[in-house]
Amino acid sequence: MAAGEALVDGGVGERGAAGPLRHAVRLPPRAGRTAAWPEWVAPHVRAAWQRQGVPAPWSHQAEAAELAWAGQDVVVATGTASGKSMAYQLPVLARFAADPKATALYLSPTKALAADQLRALEALDLPDVRAAPFDGDTPSDARDWVRRHGRWVFSNPDMLHRSLLPRHAQWAVFLRRLQFVVVDECHTYRGVFGSHVALLLRRLLRVCARYGSRPTVVLASATVAEPAAFAARLTGRAVVAVTDDGSPAAGRTVALWEPPLLPELSGENGAPVRRPAGTEAARMLADLVLEGARTLAFVRSRRGAEVTALTAQRLLAEVDPALADRVAAYRGGYLAEERRALEAGLVDGDLLGVATTNALELGVDIAGLDAVVVAGFPGTRASFWQQSGRAGRARDEALVVLVARDDPMDTYLVHHPDALLGAPVEGCVLDPANPYVLGPQLACAAAELPLREEDVTGVFGGAPAAAVLDELVADGVLRRRPTGWYWPSTHDRPAGSVDIRGSGLGQVAVVEAATGRMLGTVDGASAPATVHDGAVYLHRGETYLVERLDLEAGVAAVAAADPGFRTDARSTSDVEVARVLARRDHGRVRVSYGEVTVTSQVVEYLRRAPDGTVLATVPLDLPEQVLRTRGVWYDVDEAALVEAGVPPARIPGALHAAEHAAIGLLPLFAICDRWDVGGMSTALHPHTGRPTVFVHDGHPGGAGFAERGHAVLGRWLTATRAAIGDCECRTGCPSCVQSPKCGNGNAPLDKAGAVRVLDVVLDALGGHGGGAEAERADGRARPGPDPE
Repeated sequence: MAAGEALVDGGVGERGAAGPLRHAVRLPPRAGRTAAWPEWVAPHVRAAWQRQGVPAPWSHQAEAAELAWAGQDVVVATGTASGKSMAYQLPVLARFAADPKATALYLSPTKALAADQLRALEALDLPDVRAAPFDGDTPSDARDWVRRHGRWVFSNPDMLHRSLLPRHAQWAVFLRRLQFVVVDECHTYRGVFGSHVALLLRRLLRVCARYGSRPTVVLASATVAEPAAFAARLTGRAVVAVTDDGSPAAGRTVALWEPPLLPELSGENGAPVRRPAGTEAARMLADLVLEGARTLAFVRSRRGAEVTALTAQRLLAEVDPALADRVAAYRGGYLAEERRALEAGLVDGDLLGVATTNALELGVDIAGLDAVVVAGFPGTRASFWQQSGRAGRARDEALVVLVARDDPMDTYLVHHPDALLGAPVEGCVLDPANPYVLGPQLACAAAELPLREEDVTGVFGGAPAAAVLDELVADGVLRRRPTGWYWPSTHDRPAGSVDIRGSGLGQVAVVEAATGRMLGTVDGASAPATVHDGAVYLHRGETYLVERLDLEAGVAAVAAADPGFRTDARSTSDVEVARVLARRDHGRVRVSYGEVTVTSQVVEYLRRAPDGTVLATVPLDLPEQVLRTRGVWYDVDEAALVEAGVPPARIPGALHAAEHAAIGLLPLFAICDRWDVGGMSTALHPHTGRPTVFVHDGHPGGAGFAERGHAVLGRWLTATRAAIGDCECRTGCPSCVQSPKCGNGNAPLDKAGAVRVLDVVLDALGGHGGGAEAERADGRARPGPDPE
């Protein structure tokens, strides 16, 4: 594509320091490999695909379909747009043709994806499939029809958890005839949410067994490490993986772009500021739309998607006002009718450019995209390739641009492209034995059907489940009888109070105070930081001010306004060690992993001008939040730091800077976002008695992120040091050691001191030898003569 060629040929070649383009590579196209139609596919089913222009399945589609038809649980883990849908549609529709009573259940992480898959199925126009949605947007009368008559039900884990399983007796006929369970985009089920879904699937299969069925599970995933092992952890069954992608792929140019520093601006504590990734993405989106290129711009936050779309519209209006109406934002939290209208515009081409959150990473199947702009690394290589795969479906060449945010991870990747373009994708982390997940899930299971000993040992994991059940009985949640564990009430059901999305605090409704109209929702855990009193809230390009947040009622009342500023919340935290699970002594450095208690509180927010200037700091009075989770920490002999050139006065800032950068780099080694983890550093922690840096999971009971960090600490901190050393600023900036969520206003921070702290730790771990590379990195990082 011409845009891609122009970008690459802009004067820096494949790699260069001049200009914002740091690296570019062309991925060659790949030819497809077809296979014969399976003999068991009915002629009218095969003819339906041929009418859609599919003469034969790709090799991986046929391989996965054959396994599923034979009753083998299977996961197909191939690239975006590789046609994974046919891998499960073939066996399901063939079974429907052979058995008029057979049923199937489809589960997806998003409503958009389920709606799109349903549209694709309806386009086949096959008789007596009776496919129907069953989600939060389905009216009550339609739900009754689905229960009585639906053969292929398209739903999501939330509806399975809150509606279908608690009322499984009403679904008895459907469950008795259930032949297939499809789990789409299963790589999204990780961390606490994934742990909930893993236990939710065990609950489903247990109830199916009660009605005499054993459905085959077919999972679809983007490319992930060890997909068979991950799918087995998710389902509790042995799963075969199909990973040899037989679909064709268009050629793509992938570019890594680092926005320039803005010399006219300075950020917090005088730090240099780069042009925001969202602003750069908006400029690219507008330029590509002007060239007629159908483009998706993936933006990290809901507010960012709104602002990026508005900026692109404004830029286009100055050149061609007609094009401004062909750009829109798409994000979670929109009402159902708004989502459907936007999805239709994407499919029929009325929209040419869309700024979106990852809601469209998995959602609507959009044909003919020419370009994808990724504004900020999405947290995992798997997500990056999933998003970039949206480009290149209709033309021979496409363009993908990763625009780096002012963030340690993004800075590291654009300067170390092999860490992104040449590295394998990550494995998914989940822990179904997390007691904070296992407890409520076991209560839900007992309310559905009394739990027997064989359920505990054969379905829910044995000893960890037994220990949690003892606690539930002691707390009066369940009752123990000789025949098993029972939910004590015949009326109340626990599922309604169990949030499988992980926060445990449900959703907060954002309501327009003057009209009572609900604009959207935010997660309860993030509400204090996003919809606190005085916060600026964006919805569909309109700006609102939060008048009142009522956490108990789950409501944030807002009013339309145009304040001319944005808001950023600040919080404080304290970490106590509850139990050490692992400890390694490395001379003057000690590394630990264990259970911690984190007490945090949103204490103030900043009003910022559009250029980032702080206009005011406003205190807040919000309740403390207590989190019992898991963390990894290292503590260092103070004398070793002094010997390395970090005197006592500089230790707090050096540790603080090292902590921030480490949090920013953890997603390189664990599938998480920096907002999934937190941290604290102190020159003297009461548990260790020494300078200490903590990084902890942001979810009750832990999500496996800190545990992963503990396992790869040397590699993780080596990358952290490189990110700090490679940054071109002198004393610290958001690209290396500043954090957007720091409760202390990013002070004190000592960039050069952080490099020396990490040198001490890595030398003790044996993972860093200093030498020429250390001198080079120090030379970049050192802000002139030491204060001492």
